[in-house]
Amino acid sequence: YSRAIGQRSISGNQKLPANDLTRYRIGSITKTFTATMIFQLIEEGKLSLATTVDAYFPQLPNAGKITISNLLNHRSGLHNFTDDPTYESWMTQPKTHEEMLAQIARSPVDFQPNERFSYSNSNYVVLGYILEKITKATYQENLQRRITSKIGLANTYVGGKTDPGKNESYSYHFSTQWEQGPETDLSIPAGAGAIVSTPTDLVKFIEALFALKLISDGSLTQMKTLTDGYGMGMFPTPFYDKMAYGHNGGIDGFVSILEYFPEDSLAIAYCTNGHVYPYNNILIGVSSIYFNTPYAVPTFRTIALKSEDLDKYLGVYASTLIPLKITITKDGTTLISQATDQSAIPLEATDQHTFTFDPAGIVMEFNPDKKELTLKQGGETVVFTKEN
Repeated sequence: YSRAIGQRSISGNQKLPANDLTRYRIGSITKTFTATMIFQLIEEGKLSLATTVDAYFPQLPNAGKITISNLLNHRSGLHNFTDDPTYESWMTQPKTHEEMLAQIARSPVDFQPNERFSYSNSNYVVLGYILEKITKATYQENLQRRITSKIGLANTYVGGKTDPGKNESYSYHFSTQWEQGPETDLSIPAGAGAIVSTPTDLVKFIEALFALKLISDGSLTQMKTLTDGYGMGMFPTPFYDKMAYGHNGGIDGFVSILEYFPEDSLAIAYCTNGHVYPYNNILIGVSSIYFNTPYAVPTFRTIALKSEDLDKYLGVYASTLIPLKITITKDGTTLISQATDQSAIPLEATDQHTFTFDPAGIVMEFNPDKKELTLKQGGETVVFTKEN
């Protein structure tokens, strides 16, 4: 089963529809590809989990202590470069290997190797560089030789500048309308997040991975073995009494998910170039329908209100339970919420006195007579009272 909806490109009144072969940036699902190729090198005797990074990049902090294993399961202590406060100022500019290694080496380590788990894109950038150094071939050449040509992935490759003529998708953010987002230069995430693919290719990849067409059973077992909830290039996703393995990804406005239920031989892949509805809710819905568990398909019903209809909700609301105030204003016929020290968000009217902001799973229920606002988010419910 596959389905594509929406647009891959919006430019003024021109909209290019998405189809089953539209290509998306898959972000950190790239890490599962990188880990797979690292295990291929291990099986070829060119590397081991105990190999230390100083054999390749001695300029990195703790290079003599950080092992390939530490990189794979995010226990190296290398600081995540995407957390750098200046990251957004340079993420659209191409970077060489030397520049990225210098960027990673510039930050103090977060902890000593193997002390704990901390997700860091730096780990998989380094792994991708090690792959290239050992094979004397580019990441793309390795990807093509070691994975895509082996299992027939025609739409999976290292991305570059987005080309809608190749059925590649731009990404978008929604405020009051869809706005095209910036493009990370994919020389930066490299082995941590540079791959472009389709949901169909992703399903083929993870099926082949679990069918042992790419690595041995022993290597796959190591990829699935968890330390602090993360394996080596994948992590588990429980669904009731079932367990899936895979990865998710997010880059620019793209979100992607790939998971595999080994006991059911079920692979699910989802890619989007713009989202206003929690992607986890979509996966729960898909899994619920497939496994025949109770699920109510959302109606996405909205109510059209006039500007004056919103006046009874306006004001500043406070709660005795948390040190947070919520200011409710309006912009035309849209209700706007802004919590203390947070960005303003537009709310959508879904029922009488009920407004939602789906990207964050927020539901706000107003009781104008009592001058109350009930906030529901992440299973928590807090009542706020309007200040005089």
